[in-house]
Amino acid sequence: MDRVDRIEDLSEAECLRLLSTVPIGRVVYTEHALLRVLPVPFHLGADGRLALAMLPGGSPARALDGTVAAFQADHLDEAARTGWSVLVHGPAALVRDREQHAELLRTGPRLWLAGQEPMFVRLTAELVSGRRLRGPDEEPRFAHAATPRGQVTGG
Repeated sequence: MDRVDRIEDLSEAECLRLLSTVPIGRVVYTEHALLRVLPVPFHLGADGRLALAMLPGGSPARALDGTVAAFQADHLDEAARTGWSVLVHGPAALVRDREQHAELLRTGPRLWLAGQEPMFVRLTAELVSGRRLRGPDEEPRFAHAATPRGQVTGG
């Protein structure tokens, strides 16, 4: 039986490090007052913002523009019963600047559908949280609760 003490909260730094190790996550947003969840290729920039590759002309990119969205990525090992999950909340905006768009075409995430140039949405990570399910013999590595970026904790 799994024990609850195998679950640990991750620091923001560890969450961002883990995000940089996977190419696909899920963006969560509202469209016509309904929650939508869409798997998307993404890239974590050096500035801590996520770049999401979206289908051109698609309604998800337009629905995300100017809203607050959530993004989740994870990695699970079914055989070992271990893994992690990271959740990011923050404002999302369609990349309209031609130079930024061109840079993302060179260095950013790629659509899974070949032959289409993506639209890009930037998501600024204002609240970052994550959890890891350790193996039964692993020692805890991190124990930090999530805090909004820039917020000071403690007293």
